[in-house]
Amino acid sequence: MNAFLETLKSAAAKRSAYIATYKELARMPRETAIDLGLFVEDARINAHRAVYGS
Repeated sequence: MNAFLETLKSAAAKRSAYIATYKELARMPRETAIDLGLFVEDARINAHRAVYGS
């Protein structure tokens, strides 16, 4: 049962990190994103990769 709760905690923490990362990337000015080699339209993909891996 402890392993199950730890898995849930980990999943909730990752989801929270994903949402925060997505919001930051989505709000980034287009010029800044381009300078970093990113596209604002790819915020979901980049946030997912940052939190969960490729």
